Amino acid sequence: MHVKDLVKTLGKVCAVIGAQWGDEGKGKLVDILSGQYDVIARACGGANAGHTIVVGDKKYVFHLIPSGALHDGKEIVIGSGMVLHLRTLLDEIKVLEDAGIDIIGRLHISGSAHILFNFHKQVDEAQEISREKSSGKGIGTTKRGIGPAYEDKAARTGIRMESLGRNLSLELSAMSDELRRVYGISIDTEKELSDLAEANKKFGDRIFDTPALMQKYLLSGKSILIEGAQGAHLDIDHGTYPHVTSSSTTVSGALQGLGISPFTLSSVIGIAKAYCTRVGAGEFLSEADEKTASRLRERGGEYGATTGRPRRCGWMSIPDLQKSASINGIGHWNITKLDVLDGEETIRIETGADSKAKYHELPGWKTSTKGFMTFDDLPENARNFINFVEERTGIPATFIGTGPSREEMIIRL
Repeated sequence: MHVKDLVKTLGKVCAVIGAQWGDEGKGKLVDILSGQYDVIARACGGANAGHTIVVGDKKYVFHLIPSGALHDGKEIVIGSGMVLHLRTLLDEIKVLEDAGIDIIGRLHISGSAHILFNFHKQVDEAQEISREKSSGKGIGTTKRGIGPAYEDKAARTGIRMESLGRNLSLELSAMSDELRRVYGISIDTEKELSDLAEANKKFGDRIFDTPALMQKYLLSGKSILIEGAQGAHLDIDHGTYPHVTSSSTTVSGALQGLGISPFTLSSVIGIAKAYCTRVGAGEFLSEADEKTASRLRERGGEYGATTGRPRRCGWMSIPDLQKSASINGIGHWNITKLDVLDGEETIRIETGADSKAKYHELPGWKTSTKGFMTFDDLPENARNFINFVEERTGIPATFIGTGPSREEMIIRL
């Protein structure tokens, strides 16, 4: 795998952005690219995003820490746009430390990032129950407290990481009174204070002004890899509203969350599965029939890394990719999980209609592509599938995933 020239090709500031509804496999490419970049940064979202990395026979699942943390010596940044559940962050740090990976000394957490408390999860669940009762359907939230944490942020009542070392008893008591009145929820104040104290002890001295830090990195010539969360079609402004997340999942949101200028961005890689998945309710024009969906789900292991929920499965949509490319300025595709389609007799690709799916059908290849590392070695029909996506979107598939491990990636420089 030739990766040493990637920074020359992609530039000093590269963003990896999901082009569908999340779960596209961003973590694996970030892990591969991280070996060549100096700084790995996450900007937005919270622990509703789960990135799975397979190294040898070991699997790591990250929710808050960038996937690139597996590479020793890389500077790790958690940006202002994130909402951080402290226990989750503590647990992820412990997993890395137990694996012999030092993280604290190179971890930089924005003081402007908001703390996601346990009670935000309670509010999330209560709100979803209320929506289901009033309208018969919910949004499909992961119940990880993301929405309520961003609500507090927007209302300017949230608590930020810069307050980690303060005694927050009075603030939590006031919040407890309000939530008991509105939702009938009782906050476990002692648990919240215990998590705050443990987090402060573990990484209280790793709180930074991250926009200033990012500017310092840029001026010193360091290369920066930005790890996006979820997917462009879950964006609060540009996604399939209201069944979206509570943050901006586009590259613009990532730059905002890190506090760096759009003019610094060199390239954007869009991540898209060779098919498509979605979690929870919402529009999914290219969703497959249940028999096909079940087949793709089992073959692709389509169960949430965060929630364990089965994902809805369907076919790749060219209009969805074109919209993502337009909004994000995507210059390269990483088509992931090509091998999941190995057993399909016919590959369907949704090519666009106003309200009804219109499909183009390609013959499948009916043979294994798992572990292939050279494009020319792929079966002819697999190459035709990739060529079709490139032709319809006008963007090269520079990266093609053929399995879950680091090594199972075709790179076409």
